[in-house]
Amino acid sequence: MKKTMYCLALIVTVTTLFLFNVSLFASMTDERIESSAKKSYVFKTYLKGDDIKIQSKDGVVSLTGTVSEESHKSLARETVASLPGVKSVDNKLEIKGEVPAAYTDAWLITKVKSTLLFHRNVNATGTEVLAKDGTVTLRGEATSKAQKDLTTEYAKDVEGVKNVQNEMTVLTAATKPGKKTIGEKINSISEKIDDASITALVKTTLLYHRSTSALKTTVETKEGVVMLGGKAKNAAEKDLATKLVSDVHGVKKVINNMTV
Repeated sequence: MKKTMYCLALIVTVTTLFLFNVSLFASMTDERIESSAKKSYVFKTYLKGDDIKIQSKDGVVSLTGTVSEESHKSLARETVASLPGVKSVDNKLEIKGEVPAAYTDAWLITKVKSTLLFHRNVNATGTEVLAKDGTVTLRGEATSKAQKDLTTEYAKDVEGVKNVQNEMTVLTAATKPGKKTIGEKINSISEKIDDASITALVKTTLLYHRSTSALKTTVETKEGVVMLGGKAKNAAEKDLATKLVSDVHGVKKVINNMTV
């Protein structure tokens, strides 16, 4: 009888300790998720002006607060969803202020600006974007003709854009003595971008480009190396996905395993 009671007591003790450890581990995981999200490149760079509250409970994350535009809402969701330990994301973020109606000029300007911002080989901050009846006008400075042409290419690939007029000025060597190009500056900080942020930027980039928005692409990132999965209609579509992803901030290499 005493032996039976001892065994029962031992089982209860072990079970209690197990449940306590599970609860403690879950709590530590939730704290790590919340901390990692706040310290991520996306939250510190793109979302730093937004009011976002992150709460994790057993890996189920709730996002509440306000953001300045739609792209910030999706970036926040994708970044958190890519963190280890996250099971699901309940995105309750609201967009602050009036949201432009789809395909209006104001909507196109926001879309083009966001698309350029995700790529490292264009001068997003130095590019002024205007729109009139679906025609986008680009102004500002480019470090080379290649950068100017790439800016035009990216703007044309935004859904709703009918035409692009690129009036950007190409800087000459005399106008930029001893200064690093935009690409060089970005490359110097790209090493610091975390994998969750890179995954979020890649997913949002593919969604914002008209040529890849319909692709059901899976994205995984490990130490800056991005692995793409899913299906492409043809080899050209697969190659385009590789090209666009290769130019996203923080991406060191792209392994495209998409099937055609």
